[in-house]
Amino acid sequence: MAQLTFELTEEQELLRGEVRRFAEERIRPGVDQRERSHDFPSAILAEMGEMGLLGMLVGEEFGGAGFDTVSYVVAVEEIARVCPSVAVTMSVTNSVCAWPIYRFGSDELRTRVLPPLVSGEVIGAFGLTEPGSGSDAGSLRTEATRDGDDWVLNGEKAWITNAGYASYYVVMAKTDPAAGSRGVTAFVVPADAPGLAVGQPEAKMGLHASRTAPLLFNNCRVSSANQLGAEGQGFKIALATLDHSRLGIAAQSVGIHQRALELAVDYARERVQFGVPIASHQAIRFQIAELATELEAARVLTRFAAGREAEHDGGRLASEAKLYASEAANRACYASLQIHGGNGFSEDYEISRLYRDVRVTTIYEGTSEMQRLVTARHLLRN
Repeated sequence: MAQLTFELTEEQELLRGEVRRFAEERIRPGVDQRERSHDFPSAILAEMGEMGLLGMLVGEEFGGAGFDTVSYVVAVEEIARVCPSVAVTMSVTNSVCAWPIYRFGSDELRTRVLPPLVSGEVIGAFGLTEPGSGSDAGSLRTEATRDGDDWVLNGEKAWITNAGYASYYVVMAKTDPAAGSRGVTAFVVPADAPGLAVGQPEAKMGLHASRTAPLLFNNCRVSSANQLGAEGQGFKIALATLDHSRLGIAAQSVGIHQRALELAVDYARERVQFGVPIASHQAIRFQIAELATELEAARVLTRFAAGREAEHDGGRLASEAKLYASEAANRACYASLQIHGGNGFSEDYEISRLYRDVRVTTIYEGTSEMQRLVTARHLLRN
């Protein structure tokens, strides 16, 4: 059983400090420009790969950094505190591409695909959601049929983070439509696979420096060597991957929450109304106290869930962490913007960007409603 502890180890603290310095020195200076022009942070991601931040959960035998999951969520939190767009790109490459390949791939597939992913030479993505299936992942329609030593994929995936920049996509497709969720198989699809196209990028409310677009499969041919796991195991792989990746979104939420609190405190100290800083008013003080309390609760739950990932209740705790941290972060950004008053509504203030960026955290990797269902299902099953 994982040890119940809420303190970071010396190594984890060193990692946190290193990632924070990198985020402040290399990411923050260009955040506003990238968000306004929707520029994808390719150069920054290459640097993160050199630091080992894109292969944190992959073993050293495949070029990864071999960090534990608590270290991973600490790093995501620090990146998200500065730029949620970079954080979600980092999370996707680690959690829903490299992690399932490392966990379920053949030795040949891992040896071929993981080294360029974890080094930052390329990035990855995950294809489960479709235009007609989001939370109901079992109703996906993309199909794969055998043709000699290849699989041929037809269908469409929607809302794919990193689409158009990723070199590898972990994709779920039905190989036995009559078998329902037991007829789904996972594949690692190279970006240059014949018959694969990337659709028009989504015009999103937030996370403007993160690319999101559909994937279109038109007789897309993939070698059988790129099958991930056993035939029919795809839905199980998808669920395990989502259990894991929800920790990354929880950590992203904690990072955004941390920054929203910092901005609220700084503004409350500086803004003078009725002859005194607004921090002198009880109404503002109570809001800040509430933000701080919820932040600590979200951070502890996220790290605790990360430490128990391999335990029998790991999936439930990941859902609880994602649910609580994302909803708390949304409340924090709302309150921080409210403390900023009219200035918070201006794009000249950082809180306006965070307010837009945080909204999707209660939606992707499973909505808050789905997290409640997952948690209840775990509890009522026992």
